Amino acid sequence: MSSIHPRLVLLLAILLPGAGHVAIGQARRGLCFALFTILFMVLTYLTTTPDQSFIGRHAGGLFVWALSIPDAYRLARIRQQALRRAAAGIQT
Repeated sequence: MSSIHPRLVLLLAILLPGAGHVAIGQARRGLCFALFTILFMVLTYLTTTPDQSFIGRHAGGLFVWALSIPDAYRLARIRQQALRRAAAGIQT
């Protein structure tokens, strides 16, 4: 049994919200992060004024996206370590 490298998961999570979670097999969690990213981007866009910067107008969604990045990486690292421990246990 192999797993995707945590750094690749990190890259996917940076590129697209929820993609890192999907890559490690947690599609439901990834979809939730993606949907909440979109939801909060729309909410902050609608509640801010046009004179705000792009970051300011989409801050809610960007915050959720930023939370999803280390979460996907952490879960990938935990999975990788568990697979290594299992492989070491089988070999001994």
